[in-house]
Amino acid sequence: MAGGGEAPLLEGKPRVYFDGCPGCANDRRKAENLGIPYGQFFHIWIIILVSCASYMLGRALTSTAWGMIADRIGRKPVIILSIISTLLFNTLFGLSVNYWMAIATRFLLGSLNGLLGPIRAYAVEVCRTEHQAIGLTLVSTSWAIGLIIGPAIGGYLAQPVEKYPKLFPANSIFGRFPYFLPCLCVSFFCLVILISCIWLPETLHKHKLHKTEDQGIEDFAEQQNSSTTNKSLLKNWPLMSSIILFCVTSFDDMAYTEIFSLWAESDKKYGGLGFSSEDVGQVLAVTGASILLYQTFVYPRIVKVLGPVNASRIAAILSMVLLFTYPPMTHLSKPWLSVVVNIASMLKNNLVVTVVTCSFILQNNSVPQEQRATANGLATTLMSFFKAFAPAGAGIVFSWAQKRQHAFLFPGDQMVFFLLDIVIFVELIWTFKPFLAIPEQIPRS
Repeated sequence: MAGGGEAPLLEGKPRVYFDGCPGCANDRRKAENLGIPYGQFFHIWIIILVSCASYMLGRALTSTAWGMIADRIGRKPVIILSIISTLLFNTLFGLSVNYWMAIATRFLLGSLNGLLGPIRAYAVEVCRTEHQAIGLTLVSTSWAIGLIIGPAIGGYLAQPVEKYPKLFPANSIFGRFPYFLPCLCVSFFCLVILISCIWLPETLHKHKLHKTEDQGIEDFAEQQNSSTTNKSLLKNWPLMSSIILFCVTSFDDMAYTEIFSLWAESDKKYGGLGFSSEDVGQVLAVTGASILLYQTFVYPRIVKVLGPVNASRIAAILSMVLLFTYPPMTHLSKPWLSVVVNIASMLKNNLVVTVVTCSFILQNNSVPQEQRATANGLATTLMSFFKAFAPAGAGIVFSWAQKRQHAFLFPGDQMVFFLLDIVIFVELIWTFKPFLAIPEQIPRS
């Protein structure tokens, strides 16, 4: 056949690959290599790691647009442009001469970094179906690690003239711009990753089908395009219902994170734990390490056995039960208090990560390839708005709860965790019909 070649049978029909199409080249590689694509997965992990310094408002405003661009010209160009923007504006941020320049560069950093939507689409497309859970967990874990490494780099390298006067004299550029060194290090890291992207394969199909082609190609077109190909994303209920689940879970995650720190550091007479900021930091560090281990080694096996829908339901139920154990922790004494709080924090955060990653799987299987990056961009935009309101709302609720220590129903912090449980209950209800519509590619339970 001109311009194409046959490959292994798919459901009794030969799959057709088109010469010169990067998406077909990627599909051929997946068909020939049954193993996990460690090289491409490492690229996904490291790209997210260098990009998590960018920000929220700018990202919320442009994520959908970047997804649309990635669906038109390909994932690789958008990934490269995003890394270039991170390199450029991160460097300029370190050279900021006033507050408004810093704000502007951060906004541009977020606006011109369209990475999250396309990289989730890429993580699904670069591997075989059975490895999608691993690919999507890498996006989450790399982001979490970046949020730990980023502040650490800033803490060690900011104001180097004061910290390392023998290496950095006061009359150097690092004396005039005290925050330039950590930004420069991140930008150099971006440059290395940018160069490595030369070997990053494209996954978007770019061939066009014609009516003159034979039936084999028509069958291939059916395999490549679902019935939702030309459907508006907003009218695609399997997609939108999974995005809503993602947004509600993200709201829960952000609200819990805000409340946990306030509750842990509040005095025991107000129902808190009496922790210092260092104690809270230690708990969060242990939790971050547990997320990395869980996402890498445990989660893919869980979702393989249970599927994303059942895994989400079980995680929501366990999370609700777990939150009811938080208020009584204030009565524990050390060292048991630290042990129990660390265990509870690890469990709660990993349960949230389970639902979030399952929602990624549902989203990416709800749309055809030519809409996948746009769908992920839309999810990122809506999630950013949900996360923007969560900290303020959580802080207000916590302050209100502190004033009702002697209330008859759910006194003090018990009310805070009860309200969090209500949010998680909404998550649980949303995983059932008619709220959540399961994509055809996902097995029904």
